[in-house]
Amino acid sequence: MSKNTYEPPKVWQWTTATGGKFASINRPTSGATHESELPVGKHPLQLYSLATPNGVKVTILLEELLSVGIKDAEYDAYLIDIMDGDQFGSGFVEVNPNSKIPALVDNSEGNKLPIFESGAILLYLAEKFDAFLPKEPWLKSQCLSWLFWQVGSGAYLGGGFGHFYAYAPEKFEYPIERFTMEVKRQLDVLDQHLANNQYMCGDQYTIADMAIWPWYGALVQNKVYGAAEFLQTKSYKNLVRWTEEISQREAVKRGVMVNRAWGELDEQLHERHDASDFRLKTQNKLNTKK
Repeated sequence: MSKNTYEPPKVWQWTTATGGKFASINRPTSGATHESELPVGKHPLQLYSLATPNGVKVTILLEELLSVGIKDAEYDAYLIDIMDGDQFGSGFVEVNPNSKIPALVDNSEGNKLPIFESGAILLYLAEKFDAFLPKEPWLKSQCLSWLFWQVGSGAYLGGGFGHFYAYAPEKFEYPIERFTMEVKRQLDVLDQHLANNQYMCGDQYTIADMAIWPWYGALVQNKVYGAAEFLQTKSYKNLVRWTEEISQREAVKRGVMVNRAWGELDEQLHERHDASDFRLKTQNKLNTKK
């Protein structure tokens, strides 16, 4: 343990100098910093997001809904660049006063209905379209329990472990050890559960899987934090099996591309307005046209 311990002041003062990689996008106050209207497309569902795990949850569900023939789930997806502060624009804050992606607006009933927080969006859409949410009471209770397990656990994985292991300006033993212990327990919880279940709710693929996979599937596949070896994620055989199975779903492959602004150009679809966009408007296709 380091001898250079931090002594908190009696009254905390905000300084961006100690904020690490994301210092420019975090602040202790809420509300808009600038005027900026949100664009509105042709479909009733308007999504404003970024392909972080929380954003991917929603685009996977929307693509899964479309894949089973629910045409009313057509949507426009607009990129919210959090590093540029888009989430602090007045239009976005009107939809989500917490300035976090994703945010959804449902205009299908002629009213502007805002929904924010990824778990709430998943539940809203599943109930609206009567899909990917079990009807049988026991399975439904399990689905909701695992959905909100992820909502609570994600902060330990992302804001806790991910921040201190991958993004903090310095490595500190205590927070890395503390959050590693928590994440290892989470991985074991999932692995043991999936030993006896194909999906999180028995043999039914639900919004619980769609909520958990973008976080823990990405961790297993070493797509976030570069920590797969450190956490020995391959040792969780049942979790690996589930991760790979969901990865092969066509709707999932599309969902992870939407609002993605990094990585391989053919995997980036900054905006999505039509199913044909996956063929015609990925960044490699758009760059070729320039």
